[in-house]
Amino acid sequence: MGMEQWLGLLTGIAFGFLLQKGRVLRFDKQVGALLLKDMTIFKFMLSAILVGMIGILFLADQGIISLSHKPMNVGAILIGGALFGAGWAVMGFCPGTSVGALGEGRWHALFAILGMIAGAALFAELYPFFQSTVYAWQDFGRIGLPETIGYSPWIIVAVLWGIVIAMFLFFEKKGL
Repeated sequence: MGMEQWLGLLTGIAFGFLLQKGRVLRFDKQVGALLLKDMTIFKFMLSAILVGMIGILFLADQGIISLSHKPMNVGAILIGGALFGAGWAVMGFCPGTSVGALGEGRWHALFAILGMIAGAALFAELYPFFQSTVYAWQDFGRIGLPETIGYSPWIIVAVLWGIVIAMFLFFEKKGL
């Protein structure tokens, strides 16, 4: 195994540990998030995203990594988001939390994982059909927010940090 695989494995283990310690693998937290009554999962994920944004932008600025965008395809985003949300609501797990829950020994999470694998296989089989239907819906190409609005990614990160901190303060004030 190469260095990238070891780093990926160690990062995954650390993330799983943090998921467990943050109690975001618990069913009550998942349902609370879906009902917008418990923001623990949102706070956890937004924190990870914000920290990751800084790390990725720093590595890109240093030339260590290069960034590329996936196509902004309206059909894929709408249908994929709906399927993700439906799966989360039915199983009570998103992909990361299902693997974490299985790691905790909750075997029912295996059904969510098997469902994801079956869904990925079905997607692969139907991909030619999707290219001529769903992927043919409004495709904006490989765009990102900085290129779209013409501001530095660092300005966008700073604005997002401000918005998220304000959201966190609101969540705490409301006891969410």
